Amino acid sequence: MRALVVYCHPKAGSFNAAVRDLVVDKLSAAGAETRVIDLYRRGFSPVLTGGELDTYIDAPANRAPVAADVDDVLWCDTLIFVYPTWWYGLPAMLKGWLDRVLLPDVAFLMPDGENDTIRAGLTHINRLAVFTTCGASWGLTQLIGAPGKRTILRGVRAICARRCKTSFAAHYLMDSSSATSRRAHLEKVARKMDRFVGAAPAKQRAVRA
Repeated sequence: MRALVVYCHPKAGSFNAAVRDLVVDKLSAAGAETRVIDLYRRGFSPVLTGGELDTYIDAPANRAPVAADVDDVLWCDTLIFVYPTWWYGLPAMLKGWLDRVLLPDVAFLMPDGENDTIRAGLTHINRLAVFTTCGASWGLTQLIGAPGKRTILRGVRAICARRCKTSFAAHYLMDSSSATSRRAHLEKVARKMDRFVGAAPAKQRAVRA
């Protein structure tokens, strides 16, 4: 398993960082090769420039400004996003990462003489997950919608492998969370990850302990 974790949060000691660390630990326990892209720590620019738009469909030249990230996406078979949900959607930096990195001839194939619509380009990715936090309640999120979740688990999922496995967990009412609710959520993420990638064999867990 080759797992890419895309992490987006501006504070080093955030609860999202604890979720990320748990996700990485679970991947390690499952024997996965893991890479982490920390967007804020790298100072990633989310802005798709006019020059990038001019070369947007000019593959492979379109990859040049974000070549390392493209290489990571093409390398992985498991893609996991960890981020806070802001205004029901993705943080601007993460949305910009999708805009700039999931390019034509990387994430999808453009229409051509034989095809009238785009086609999937991430067919090597067979696992896709989102772990997020939300200030709103579950009920309000359902009423208004969750465009960030849909962008990844529907939009990105549509261009992954046909039977791509997905996982999702959100801590709602994050602004009024407690030590108890945060601990319970980490336990939930741990269970989700065990099902998502497979728990380490008993013998391996004993060695790690």
